[in-house]
Amino acid sequence: MNETFALHRGSSPLLISVPHDGRQIPDEIRARMTPAGQEIPDTDWHVARLYDFAGAIGASILVAHYSRFVVDLNRSASDEVLYPGQAVTGLCPQKTFAGDDIYQSGEEPGEAQKQERVRRYWMPYHTALSRELKALREQHGYALLWDAHSIPGEVPRLFEGRLPTLNFGTYDEQSCAPAIANPVFRAAKSSAFDAVLNGRFKGGNITRHYGDPENHIHAMQLEIAQRCYMDESTRQYDMGRAEQLRSFLRHALELFQNAAAQHFDQVARAPGASA
Repeated sequence: MNETFALHRGSSPLLISVPHDGRQIPDEIRARMTPAGQEIPDTDWHVARLYDFAGAIGASILVAHYSRFVVDLNRSASDEVLYPGQAVTGLCPQKTFAGDDIYQSGEEPGEAQKQERVRRYWMPYHTALSRELKALREQHGYALLWDAHSIPGEVPRLFEGRLPTLNFGTYDEQSCAPAIANPVFRAAKSSAFDAVLNGRFKGGNITRHYGDPENHIHAMQLEIAQRCYMDESTRQYDMGRAEQLRSFLRHALELFQNAAAQHFDQVARAPGASA
């Protein structure tokens, strides 16, 4: 068992990644943070709970234990900018989404401290993620990655206006074949929720790095506006709203798996075709 994450293995080609629902902060880091930082407001609240049906549909699920304020698992270890020209939060964020300081003055992590956090908290998650995807592809012939996130519906520092409820990303079709992603998105557009594909959120580092359709690994990110399953002001889980969302999520992941199986079958029967 690894202290930095929980992994539950399933029987299907699907792995659900939950990198931002972690709440733990080591004491030595917490002592350097501001009250605003200690509140960890930018947590993807309750996302692991939303997807706790994973085992029932045969999916594996990987859930981080530590807060994104320790190190952001959805950024590269070299801290490359994902969305040039837009506000960024970084590998080891120093400001909250609202723009508040996370660390007390002079207590921000230096480069050596960032690299130590990469070694201690970032690498174990990514090592597990890479290992599981490789194993799934070897077992099934292909692997599916669903990167699960949520965010407040309005974050003026990061985007204008009100975010749609369901924000799918396939890195502009580079991380997932359209034949696999499109049935999921069509279902979302026909649901009770509003949805967009490759809008403000095209997929973070996890989707971009691990999605490799040519080598039979298809990755899709879903960023959910938190208003559809919780009270954003109190961060309390709303059972009624959440159950409606969970019903859709289960349906979407089943479509994701079925579309992938059909796609892979077609690829397997046409040697030389692109995955």
